[in-house]
Amino acid sequence: MLGNLPLAERMRPQNFEEYIGQKHLVGEGAILRRLIENEQIPSIILWGPPGVGKTTLAKMISLLIKRPFSMLSAVNSGVKDVRETIEKAQKSRFINQRPPILFIDEIHRFSKSQQDSLLGAVEQGIITLIGATTENPSFEVITPLLSRCQVYILNYLNDDELKQLVHNAITKDFYLKQISWNIEEWDAMLQFSGGDARKMYNTIELLASASQEAQLHITNKFVTEVLQHKIADYDKNGEMHYDIISAFIKSVRGSDPNAAVYWLARMIAGGEDLKFIARRLLILAAEDIGLANPNALLLAQATMQAVHTIGYPESRIVLSQTTIYLATSPKSNSAYLSIDEALSLVERTGNLPVPLHLRNAPTKLMKQIGYGADYKYAHDYKDNFIEQEFLPQDLIGNILYHPQDNAQEIKIKERLQKIWANIYKY
Repeated sequence: MLGNLPLAERMRPQNFEEYIGQKHLVGEGAILRRLIENEQIPSIILWGPPGVGKTTLAKMISLLIKRPFSMLSAVNSGVKDVRETIEKAQKSRFINQRPPILFIDEIHRFSKSQQDSLLGAVEQGIITLIGATTENPSFEVITPLLSRCQVYILNYLNDDELKQLVHNAITKDFYLKQISWNIEEWDAMLQFSGGDARKMYNTIELLASASQEAQLHITNKFVTEVLQHKIADYDKNGEMHYDIISAFIKSVRGSDPNAAVYWLARMIAGGEDLKFIARRLLILAAEDIGLANPNALLLAQATMQAVHTIGYPESRIVLSQTTIYLATSPKSNSAYLSIDEALSLVERTGNLPVPLHLRNAPTKLMKQIGYGADYKYAHDYKDNFIEQEFLPQDLIGNILYHPQDNAQEIKIKERLQKIWANIYKY
């Protein structure tokens, strides 16, 4: 019998000595600890992955500075709940001058209007807000609210911290200390928990309930058999999604097919939308490979169509083929740089007039005023080329495309130096 409350709740720390992890915030002399000890807590956002102590820290702060504590979950609370909590705090502020703490779990799930409803109370000091989020607050918390809060980042627990957590649980918890624990191997427990204290607590409880023996021998094999398998830590709507696609893109760009296929597998195993991956490959083909290998864009386009047509699981092969092809292809971002440089030039110079000789002349009047005059039709000349000016008068001589040093663009550069000798002089 392991009790009705989960182990994570039974072991929830009440003070700094019991709190494990986040030494950079609550260790001796750390910034957040000093604020708590001085009872000078501003509104804060606690940003970090699941199971690293965000809720625990918020509750501990309230205990240590002796403030009233209200907790709302963004999953099942609305604007009405926020306003009622704020009104209650406002009515009690004359009794207790120090503002109560309002803790909002998963604050990134609050809509803009819900977050707006907090602004006045935070600004006027009616409440001290503590928000917890697993997502980057720069993207998920509205700027006016974020500017009124300090952001503190919490990290995954390291192996030593997780071992300390286990030691505390099996020696101090009323139920677990009745079992004799013999931990012979740690690897599986540490791997399955992945730096998440809550997962480690759940693991310990599962191991304790998996045997009727008074003594438990913890081996990697035993842990693996009990837990069966580790669910991939991948959230298609969370920050992990952005981190992994970033690693994938950078691996392809960096010409590492092994890493690229690994991150591809991580996305597929996590249930990522395969069309999303195909779209990223299409962008990569243009942005990072470009003119060094124009066939890359054709293959990426074919991949997009194939993924749409055949679906999973066969499309994983197509994605792998294209990923490897793009990763091993020569690279050029000249097209990407050229269009950005051209857009910048347009922004600086505005809507310059199109030279008259490049304008169409569908009417007699247009011809009379010079539209299309002196335009030279390239195909009427040797090698289908005749030198003439195509840029607006004020921009003559600007070079926006700079060929890079790959086999394909070296050939392009040689031709440009031949036909545009006055411009491509390098």
